Amino acid sequence: MAWFDAGVNVFDQRLPAEATIAAAAKANVTRICLITTHPDEWARAESFYQQFPQTICYTLGVHPHHAKDVRPQHWAELRSRINSAGVVAIGECGLDYNRDFSPRDVQRAVFEAQIELACEFNKPLYLHERDAFDDQCACLQPYVTLLSGGIAHCFTGTAEQMHTYLSYGLYIGVTGWVCDPKRGAMLQHAVTELPLERLILETDSPYLYPKTLKPRQRNNSPASLPHVGQSVAMLKGLDVAQVESATFQNSCLLFE
Repeated sequence: MAWFDAGVNVFDQRLPAEATIAAAAKANVTRICLITTHPDEWARAESFYQQFPQTICYTLGVHPHHAKDVRPQHWAELRSRINSAGVVAIGECGLDYNRDFSPRDVQRAVFEAQIELACEFNKPLYLHERDAFDDQCACLQPYVTLLSGGIAHCFTGTAEQMHTYLSYGLYIGVTGWVCDPKRGAMLQHAVTELPLERLILETDSPYLYPKTLKPRQRNNSPASLPHVGQSVAMLKGLDVAQVESATFQNSCLLFE
């Protein structure tokens, strides 16, 4: 039995690779998917995979915050890397209208380009969305029958939104947000309706340290994933081992 952290932002000074992986292993977290959000991170993620191929897999993509930074050479580079060993999904990509760090029309164009690449290369999508659900769905709908799956990363929405994503064939990524007594109430309700075979667990480290995990640490890490799993098991009335086994298998199926 082991845990799979399906969402860790690419290692940096907040998450030193060797120490982070060692701490995760002690917590029985044996697999980690590194998320990239900017072209500058793609080579770093590949390097970490080469160092830890039994533990690490990774995504390639552009977060909506960075959509404005994309240049033609980045698309060429992404195409050249997309079939490299260890690359399991396209993203983190999507729409973020909460902060609008990139213009919305640019966000949509960059997102749709990544959807098309995912379809062309038969890769799942690693999705981000904030305050943009309707537009996100409008971008996804024409491609639903062409996609080879995906994950609604760090899902925090309503049960209704969750069921829409499920109807698209997506997995739902649940983080330590579910441990937040106030902000997490809507997610907690949604999780009670989430089929176990569509549940994936992630930490989104170094962000979203679970509020119910003490003592509080400055940065989140994969080692906190079992606590998230325990919280989900309680919400769903399941044994922790069931959640551990199912979410590990689901992550492997998504990223195979």
